[in-house]
Amino acid sequence: MYFPQFNIIGVPEILAIIALIGLLFIILYYCFSILPLARYKKPISQNENIEQEPVSVIICAKNEDDNLTEFLPKILTQNYPNFEVIIVNDCSTDNTENVIDEFSKIFPNLRKSNIKEDAYYKHGKKFAMLVGIKAAKNEKLVFTDADCYPASNTWLSEMVNAFGVDKQIVLNYGAYEKKKSFLNKLIRLDTFCIAANFLSAAIKGKAYMGVGRNLAYTKKLFYSVNGYKNHYHVSSGDDDLFVNETANRNNVAVCVSHNSITYSKPKTTFKLWCMQKARHLTTSPLYKGSTKTRLGLNYFAQYFFYLSLIPLFFTLETILLAPAILVSKIILQWIIFNKALKQLGEKDLLIACLFYEWILLVIYPIFHIYKLTYKPNKWTS
Repeated sequence: MYFPQFNIIGVPEILAIIALIGLLFIILYYCFSILPLARYKKPISQNENIEQEPVSVIICAKNEDDNLTEFLPKILTQNYPNFEVIIVNDCSTDNTENVIDEFSKIFPNLRKSNIKEDAYYKHGKKFAMLVGIKAAKNEKLVFTDADCYPASNTWLSEMVNAFGVDKQIVLNYGAYEKKKSFLNKLIRLDTFCIAANFLSAAIKGKAYMGVGRNLAYTKKLFYSVNGYKNHYHVSSGDDDLFVNETANRNNVAVCVSHNSITYSKPKTTFKLWCMQKARHLTTSPLYKGSTKTRLGLNYFAQYFFYLSLIPLFFTLETILLAPAILVSKIILQWIIFNKALKQLGEKDLLIACLFYEWILLVIYPIFHIYKLTYKPNKWTS
């Protein structure tokens, strides 16, 4: 017999039940955390040609002369009637200020805010963000990073239209450029999974984070919670902790379209990626309890599923059950992830998501261990 008979409840039957529970957990994870994005359709209100009010784009830059030279024109040439771009030059020691000055001669809507080095007061990115927000003339604020660029010249209009008439936060996808390497696919798959989770949650009215590479919110909302006051002591979190604190069922919209994605250059070594992940993970302890529970259950479902399969290979009665369960999971994953990947323009990751998922699960603990020793001494955009 290669399958449990359940005539009696012995070790093979118990292992089979545990594995089937693991399959149930992974099904629930996909249905609650990926499927909402896969099934998402843009609301009619976002398709309407609503009045395009003035908007401020805020970018913080620290030694970003090369990135600004390459990417800033794609921001400044957005097809939007009335917008300003504010570059906060935060103590740059390279040619960043000159680059901004040269572009401002061509684009009158480009403005600069300089922060000078202070020998006695050290600050992080949140101070630079605060300077940019205070300098903004308009109520609606759109954020991206100096090393990012939009997928099209309609990025800004789509972000602003997503506000509609009653939203205060707009969440979007910040992707990484596609390169031909194993590490690139791992980074992009990790980024996609994170985005699929937080966008799906937002679609269901339970938003818990966003990414500063592609984010928008109102100045009124920012000042209503005294900005970053509650987490200013943490170097990161100007995006995810702010959204985690201010988002509710009614004030968040998502903007999901290929034209509104932003792209940035991915890390090229595992060490650099590990440092980036460690920096991001420093914010997670400050998430709301409900958010930590949600994320914990998502990871638990994935680990439990794979761990529950391993014992099945060690008894004759369950040796065929393991691949049967695994194939069932892969079929479901293929269907759901295929649609979600299409939504975010990452269709080439479909094969990777089936076979690289377990690799990410293996290296996630490495990020958490590295976080314990990681001491950020400066911010990078």
